Amino acid sequence: MIAKINGDRALKLARDVLDTEADAVRALRERLDDSFVGAVDLILGCRGRVVVSGIGKSGHIARKLAATLASTGTPAFFVHPAEASHGDLGMVTADDVFVALSNSGESEELVAILPLVKRIGAKLVAMTGRPQSTLGQLADVHLNSGVEKEACPLNLAPTASTTAALALGDALALAVLDARGFGADDFARSHPGGALGRRLLTYVRDVMRTGEQIPSVREDATVRDALFQLTAKRMGMTAIVDSEDRVSGIFTDGDLRRVLERVGDFRNLPIETVMTKGPRTIGPDNLAVEAVELMERHRINQMLVVDGAGKLIGALNMHDLFAKKVI
Repeated sequence: MIAKINGDRALKLARDVLDTEADAVRALRERLDDSFVGAVDLILGCRGRVVVSGIGKSGHIARKLAATLASTGTPAFFVHPAEASHGDLGMVTADDVFVALSNSGESEELVAILPLVKRIGAKLVAMTGRPQSTLGQLADVHLNSGVEKEACPLNLAPTASTTAALALGDALALAVLDARGFGADDFARSHPGGALGRRLLTYVRDVMRTGEQIPSVREDATVRDALFQLTAKRMGMTAIVDSEDRVSGIFTDGDLRRVLERVGDFRNLPIETVMTKGPRTIGPDNLAVEAVELMERHRINQMLVVDGAGKLIGALNMHDLFAKKVI
Protein backbone atom coordinates (compact mmCIF):
# COMPACT_ATOMS: atom_id res chain seq x y z
CA MET A 1 0.00 0.00 0.00
CA ILE A 2 1.38 3.40 -1.03
CA ALA A 3 0.79 6.12 1.57
CA LYS A 4 -0.47 9.50 0.39
CA ILE A 5 1.03 12.66 1.76
CA ASN A 6 -1.10 15.20 3.57
CA GLY A 7 0.74 18.44 2.87
CA ASP A 8 -0.79 20.46 5.69
CA ARG A 9 -0.14 17.70 8.20
CA ALA A 10 3.47 17.31 7.04
CA LEU A 11 4.15 21.04 7.36
CA LYS A 12 2.59 21.22 10.82
CA LEU A 13 4.64 18.25 12.00
CA ALA A 14 7.83 19.74 10.55
CA ARG A 15 7.20 23.04 12.35
CA ASP A 16 6.46 21.22 15.58
CA VAL A 17 9.71 19.26 15.26
CA LEU A 18 11.72 22.44 14.70
CA ASP A 19 10.00 24.18 17.63
CA THR A 20 10.61 21.22 19.95
CA GLU A 21 14.29 20.95 19.01
CA ALA A 22 14.81 24.71 19.23
CA ASP A 23 13.22 24.73 22.70
CA ALA A 24 15.49 21.87 23.76
CA VAL A 25 18.60 23.80 22.72
CA ARG A 26 17.39 27.01 24.36
CA ALA A 27 16.81 25.15 27.62
CA LEU A 28 20.49 24.14 27.66
CA ARG A 29 21.51 27.79 27.80
CA GLU A 30 19.77 28.35 31.14
CA ARG A 31 21.16 25.10 32.53
CA LEU A 32 24.85 25.84 31.93
CA ASP A 33 26.83 26.20 35.15
CA ASP A 34 30.27 25.64 36.62
CA SER A 35 30.21 22.02 35.42
CA PHE A 36 30.60 23.32 31.87
CA VAL A 37 33.58 25.43 32.93
CA GLY A 38 35.02 22.34 34.63
CA ALA A 39 34.71 20.33 31.42
CA VAL A 40 36.48 23.07 29.44
CA ASP A 41 39.23 23.17 32.08
CA LEU A 42 39.74 19.40 31.94
CA ILE A 43 40.06 19.40 28.15
CA LEU A 44 42.41 22.41 28.16
CA GLY A 45 44.64 20.67 30.72
CA CYS A 46 44.63 17.36 28.85
CA ARG A 47 48.19 16.21 28.19
CA GLY A 48 47.07 13.37 25.96
CA ARG A 49 44.05 13.23 23.67
CA VAL A 50 40.34 13.63 24.07
CA VAL A 51 38.64 10.27 23.51
CA VAL A 52 34.94 10.58 22.64
CA SER A 53 32.59 7.62 22.83
CA GLY A 54 28.92 6.75 22.48
CA ILE A 55 26.70 4.16 20.85
CA GLY A 56 23.69 4.35 18.55
CA LYS A 57 22.53 7.88 17.76
CA SER A 58 24.72 9.20 20.59
CA GLY A 59 27.63 7.53 18.83
CA HIS A 60 27.00 9.60 15.70
CA ILE A 61 26.99 12.78 17.80
CA ALA A 62 30.18 11.61 19.56
CA ARG A 63 31.92 11.13 16.21
CA LYS A 64 30.99 14.66 15.21
CA LEU A 65 32.23 16.09 18.51
CA ALA A 66 35.57 14.30 18.12
CA ALA A 67 35.90 15.69 14.57
CA THR A 68 35.03 19.23 15.70
CA LEU A 69 37.54 19.12 18.55
CA ALA A 70 40.29 17.78 16.28
CA SER A 71 39.69 20.46 13.65
CA THR A 72 39.76 23.27 16.21
CA GLY A 73 43.05 22.56 17.92
CA THR A 74 42.27 19.74 20.36
CA PRO A 75 43.69 16.32 19.41
CA ALA A 76 40.70 13.98 19.63
CA PHE A 77 39.35 10.72 18.25
CA PHE A 78 36.25 8.55 18.49
CA VAL A 79 36.26 5.06 19.96
CA HIS A 80 33.28 2.71 19.71
CA PRO A 81 32.40 1.36 23.19
CA ALA A 82 31.79 -2.18 21.91
CA GLU A 83 35.15 -2.20 20.13
CA ALA A 84 36.74 -0.71 23.24
CA SER A 85 35.76 -3.84 25.21
CA HIS A 86 37.57 -5.95 22.62
CA GLY A 87 40.95 -4.24 22.59
CA ASP A 88 40.43 -0.64 21.50
CA LEU A 89 40.51 0.49 25.14
CA GLY A 90 44.26 0.16 24.76
CA MET A 91 44.11 3.52 22.94
CA VAL A 92 43.19 5.26 26.19
CA THR A 93 45.92 6.47 28.54
CA ALA A 94 46.08 8.18 31.93
CA ASP A 95 46.85 11.48 30.17
CA ASP A 96 43.57 11.43 28.23
CA VAL A 97 40.14 12.90 28.85
CA PHE A 98 37.32 10.49 28.06
CA VAL A 99 34.05 12.12 26.95
CA ALA A 100 31.08 9.73 27.07
CA LEU A 101 27.69 10.50 25.48
CA SER A 102 24.48 8.68 26.39
CA ASN A 103 21.05 10.23 26.77
CA SER A 104 19.96 7.60 29.28
CA GLY A 105 23.35 7.37 30.94
CA GLU A 106 22.83 3.61 31.08
CA SER A 107 24.00 2.40 27.64
CA GLU A 108 25.24 -1.08 28.47
CA GLU A 109 28.30 -1.15 26.20
CA LEU A 110 29.43 2.28 27.43
CA VAL A 111 28.81 1.70 31.13
CA ALA A 112 30.74 -1.57 30.94
CA ILE A 113 34.02 0.14 30.02
CA LEU A 114 33.80 3.12 32.38
CA PRO A 115 35.34 1.40 35.45
CA LEU A 116 38.31 0.47 33.26
CA VAL A 117 38.59 4.02 31.94
CA LYS A 118 38.66 5.26 35.52
CA ARG A 119 41.18 2.61 36.54
CA ILE A 120 43.49 3.68 33.68
CA GLY A 121 43.44 7.16 35.20
CA ALA A 122 41.75 9.12 32.41
CA LYS A 123 39.39 11.90 33.45
CA LEU A 124 35.75 11.28 32.59
CA VAL A 125 33.33 13.89 31.20
CA ALA A 126 29.77 12.62 30.79
CA MET A 127 27.05 14.15 28.66
CA THR A 128 23.69 12.63 29.58
CA GLY A 129 20.05 13.54 30.07
CA ARG A 130 20.01 11.95 33.53
CA PRO A 131 22.48 13.27 36.14
CA GLN A 132 21.62 10.40 38.54
CA SER A 133 22.39 7.72 35.96
CA THR A 134 25.36 5.35 36.26
CA LEU A 135 27.33 7.39 33.75
CA GLY A 136 26.44 10.66 35.46
CA GLN A 137 27.55 9.36 38.86
CA LEU A 138 30.87 7.96 37.60
CA ALA A 139 31.87 11.17 35.81
CA ASP A 140 34.41 13.66 37.07
CA VAL A 141 32.29 16.30 35.33
CA HIS A 142 28.69 15.83 34.22
CA LEU A 143 26.99 17.95 31.53
CA ASN A 144 23.20 17.74 31.58
CA SER A 145 21.87 17.49 28.01
CA GLY A 146 18.37 16.37 29.03
CA VAL A 147 15.25 17.38 27.12
CA GLU A 148 11.58 17.51 28.13
CA LYS A 149 10.46 15.40 25.20
CA GLU A 150 11.64 14.08 21.88
CA ALA A 151 10.51 15.77 18.67
CA CYS A 152 9.32 12.37 17.46
CA PRO A 153 5.48 12.31 17.56
CA LEU A 154 5.79 8.95 19.33
CA ASN A 155 8.32 10.45 21.78
CA LEU A 156 10.58 7.50 21.00
CA ALA A 157 13.12 8.23 18.24
CA PRO A 158 16.14 10.20 19.51
CA THR A 159 15.62 13.62 17.93
CA ALA A 160 15.53 16.56 20.35
CA SER A 161 17.96 14.73 22.63
CA THR A 162 20.54 14.25 19.88
CA THR A 163 20.11 17.85 18.72
CA ALA A 164 20.70 19.05 22.29
CA ALA A 165 23.79 16.84 22.64
CA LEU A 166 25.12 18.10 19.30
CA ALA A 167 24.65 21.74 20.31
CA LEU A 168 26.19 21.18 23.74
CA GLY A 169 29.16 19.43 22.14
CA ASP A 170 29.66 22.35 19.77
CA ALA A 171 29.49 24.78 22.69
CA LEU A 172 32.13 22.76 24.52
CA ALA A 173 34.47 22.56 21.51
CA LEU A 174 34.17 26.27 20.74
CA ALA A 175 34.68 27.33 24.35
CA VAL A 176 37.89 25.29 24.32
CA LEU A 177 38.86 26.85 20.97
CA ASP A 178 38.42 30.33 22.42
CA ALA A 179 40.32 29.56 25.62
CA ARG A 180 43.14 28.04 23.60
CA GLY A 181 43.45 31.17 21.46
CA PHE A 182 42.91 29.13 18.31
CA GLY A 183 42.73 31.54 15.34
CA ALA A 184 41.96 31.60 11.64
CA ASP A 185 45.55 30.69 10.70
CA ASP A 186 45.41 27.66 13.01
CA PHE A 187 42.08 26.64 11.49
CA ALA A 188 43.53 26.91 7.98
CA ARG A 189 46.39 24.58 8.92
CA SER A 190 43.80 22.00 9.97
CA HIS A 191 41.88 22.50 6.72
CA PRO A 192 44.52 22.85 3.98
CA GLY A 193 42.16 21.42 1.37
CA GLY A 194 39.35 23.88 2.08
CA ALA A 195 38.68 27.35 0.76
CA LEU A 196 39.94 29.02 3.94
CA GLY A 197 43.12 26.92 3.84
CA ARG A 198 43.82 27.99 0.28
CA ARG A 199 43.26 31.63 1.18
CA LEU A 200 45.47 31.59 4.25
CA LEU A 201 48.18 29.13 3.24
CA THR A 202 48.78 30.02 -0.42
CA TYR A 203 51.63 32.46 -0.98
CA VAL A 204 52.43 34.59 -4.01
CA ARG A 205 55.43 32.34 -4.72
CA ASP A 206 53.02 29.38 -5.05
CA VAL A 207 50.99 31.15 -7.74
CA MET A 208 53.34 33.43 -9.67
CA ARG A 209 54.80 32.68 -13.08
CA THR A 210 58.57 32.47 -13.19
CA GLY A 211 61.50 32.21 -15.63
CA GLU A 212 60.59 32.23 -19.30
CA GLN A 213 56.91 32.62 -18.43
CA ILE A 214 57.49 36.20 -17.23
CA PRO A 215 56.84 38.83 -19.94
CA SER A 216 59.58 41.46 -19.79
CA VAL A 217 61.63 43.83 -21.96
CA ARG A 218 64.56 46.16 -21.31
CA GLU A 219 64.18 49.90 -20.94
CA ASP A 220 65.67 50.47 -24.41
CA ALA A 221 63.06 48.25 -26.09
CA THR A 222 60.37 49.47 -28.49
CA VAL A 223 56.62 49.09 -28.39
CA ARG A 224 57.06 46.40 -31.06
CA ASP A 225 59.17 44.36 -28.58
CA ALA A 226 56.62 44.88 -25.82
CA LEU A 227 53.76 43.86 -28.13
CA PHE A 228 55.58 40.63 -28.90
CA GLN A 229 55.79 39.86 -25.15
CA LEU A 230 52.11 40.70 -24.64
CA THR A 231 51.17 38.29 -27.42
CA ALA A 232 53.61 35.48 -26.61
CA LYS A 233 53.18 35.36 -22.83
CA ARG A 234 49.42 36.04 -22.80
CA MET A 235 49.37 37.92 -19.51
CA GLY A 236 47.98 41.18 -20.83
CA MET A 237 51.14 43.05 -19.86
CA THR A 238 54.90 43.08 -19.89
CA ALA A 239 57.36 44.33 -17.31
CA ILE A 240 60.03 46.87 -18.22
CA VAL A 241 63.33 46.31 -16.41
CA ASP A 242 66.74 47.99 -16.27
CA SER A 243 70.11 46.34 -16.83
CA GLU A 244 70.00 44.94 -13.27
CA ASP A 245 66.51 43.45 -13.77
CA ARG A 246 64.97 46.04 -11.46
CA VAL A 247 61.40 46.94 -12.39
CA SER A 248 61.03 50.45 -13.77
CA GLY A 249 57.64 50.17 -15.41
CA ILE A 250 54.84 48.08 -16.88
CA PHE A 251 53.09 48.13 -20.26
CA THR A 252 49.58 46.68 -20.33
CA ASP A 253 46.78 46.10 -22.82
CA GLY A 254 45.27 49.33 -21.52
CA ASP A 255 48.47 51.25 -22.25
CA LEU A 256 48.48 49.79 -25.77
CA ARG A 257 44.92 50.98 -26.41
CA ARG A 258 45.83 54.48 -25.26
CA VAL A 259 48.86 54.50 -27.60
CA LEU A 260 46.67 53.40 -30.54
CA GLU A 261 44.32 56.31 -29.89
CA ARG A 262 47.17 58.87 -30.00
CA VAL A 263 49.80 57.57 -32.43
CA GLY A 264 49.65 56.28 -35.97
CA ASP A 265 52.74 54.10 -36.43
CA PHE A 266 53.62 53.22 -32.84
CA ARG A 267 55.79 50.17 -33.41
CA ASN A 268 59.16 51.89 -33.10
CA LEU A 269 58.22 54.10 -30.19
CA PRO A 270 60.60 53.71 -27.21
CA ILE A 271 58.73 51.74 -24.55
CA GLU A 272 60.00 54.16 -21.88
CA THR A 273 57.86 56.92 -23.36
CA VAL A 274 54.55 55.06 -23.06
CA MET A 275 54.98 52.66 -20.14
CA THR A 276 53.36 53.15 -16.74
CA LYS A 277 56.10 54.05 -14.29
CA GLY A 278 56.23 52.82 -10.69
CA PRO A 279 53.79 49.91 -11.10
CA ARG A 280 52.22 48.03 -8.19
CA THR A 281 54.44 45.18 -7.05
CA ILE A 282 54.34 42.53 -4.36
CA GLY A 283 56.83 40.21 -2.68
CA PRO A 284 56.89 36.41 -3.09
CA ASP A 285 56.34 35.83 0.64
CA ASN A 286 53.08 37.76 0.75
CA LEU A 287 49.87 35.76 0.90
CA ALA A 288 48.19 35.34 -2.47
CA VAL A 289 45.01 36.78 -0.96
CA GLU A 290 46.93 40.01 -0.32
CA ALA A 291 47.67 40.21 -4.03
CA VAL A 292 43.95 39.80 -4.73
CA GLU A 293 43.10 42.62 -2.31
CA LEU A 294 45.66 44.94 -3.93
CA MET A 295 44.43 44.15 -7.43
CA GLU A 296 40.82 44.77 -6.47
CA ARG A 297 41.63 47.97 -4.58
CA HIS A 298 43.62 49.45 -7.48
CA ARG A 299 41.44 47.91 -10.20
CA ILE A 300 44.26 46.10 -11.95
CA ASN A 301 44.40 42.57 -13.32
CA GLN A 302 48.15 41.94 -13.23
CA MET A 303 50.93 42.37 -10.73
CA LEU A 304 54.70 42.03 -10.83
CA VAL A 305 56.58 40.14 -8.13
CA VAL A 306 59.90 41.56 -6.96
CA ASP A 307 62.53 40.64 -4.41
CA GLY A 308 63.88 42.91 -1.67
CA ALA A 309 66.10 44.74 -4.15
CA GLY A 310 63.23 45.43 -6.55
CA LYS A 311 64.36 42.83 -9.08
CA LEU A 312 61.72 41.10 -11.16
CA ILE A 313 61.28 37.46 -10.09
CA GLY A 314 57.69 36.68 -11.02
CA ALA A 315 54.37 37.83 -12.41
CA LEU A 316 50.76 36.96 -11.77
CA ASN A 317 47.29 37.91 -12.93
CA MET A 318 43.74 37.26 -11.86
CA HIS A 319 43.53 34.10 -14.00
CA ASP A 320 46.39 32.56 -12.02
CA LEU A 321 44.58 33.30 -8.77
CA PHE A 322 41.32 31.87 -10.09
CA ALA A 323 43.15 28.72 -11.23
CA LYS A 324 44.59 28.21 -7.76
CA LYS A 325 41.12 28.84 -6.25
CA VAL A 326 42.45 31.70 -4.12
CA ILE A 327 39.46 33.73 -5.31
